[in-house]
Amino acid sequence: MTDTSTSSGWRRFWARGGWWRTVLLTVVYLLVYFGVSQLIGLLVRPALDLDDVYGDPTSVLLGVTLPVLVMGVLLLVFARSLGWLPHLFRRRTDRAPRWIWIAVVITIVPPVLKLAGTDWSRFSAPLVLSILFMGLCVGLAEELLTRGFAVDLLERHGYSERAVFVLSSLVFGLIHLQNLLGGGNPLLVFATVGYAVGFGAMMYLALRVSRWLVVPMLLHALTDPTTLMAAGGLNDATATAGSPSALVTVASLFNFVYIVFGVVAVFLLPGRRRAGRSAEPAASRPGG
Repeated sequence: MTDTSTSSGWRRFWARGGWWRTVLLTVVYLLVYFGVSQLIGLLVRPALDLDDVYGDPTSVLLGVTLPVLVMGVLLLVFARSLGWLPHLFRRRTDRAPRWIWIAVVITIVPPVLKLAGTDWSRFSAPLVLSILFMGLCVGLAEELLTRGFAVDLLERHGYSERAVFVLSSLVFGLIHLQNLLGGGNPLLVFATVGYAVGFGAMMYLALRVSRWLVVPMLLHALTDPTTLMAAGGLNDATATAGSPSALVTVASLFNFVYIVFGVVAVFLLPGRRRAGRSAEPAASRPGG
């Protein structure tokens, strides 16, 4: 009896949605991620190549991928506790205007250019596979948090599509402030946040036009590894050795395209709640 009451109260709390619950979930995610990263770092430190983490498959898998994978699993458990798992991964019924497909196209082009412009002699097959797996884990965790939970929490509270678009993109940008906790250069971190807001806008549009959360997950999973490999890794000595190819340079310009197209989309998206949006899946209702 107590367990049922607690479960219903837990589900009712999150089912109300709203911006502050979205922020609360995001802050908890960041704090838990930081704690998990620190704990795993202490446990696997002897196995890591701290001078070139992204140049060693074991370091990529244990030092970078494992914490993100843990967060993805925790988010899936959280979704299951709310009864939202099928709901988050459902195929949406509300169709989007065709112009939104532009966001998908301009998101696919840069990874293709980076793949063509990468110096593959720097990477062994195990390293490439480990970086690709890292991308899948990042796509799962970050998209589940931002295009899954954040979008759903905002929609549940009745925000307009324009507001959901802007707020969920800002949330995606803000989670990249976690790099400050790792001692990152503040100017570089804030520049990354700005890019992330633009990229997050493209991921929201990809969700809307594809109507399936898996699509932005896969697009995200393709973007991070190709960016990393095109740069030659994140080790200063490796990344700055030689000039990037013309294709990689062109691909980097799309960072600004994302921001510009995102600003345009703000004015094109409706400033009202979409008709027919279910405020709450049956599984999350009290007694459901």
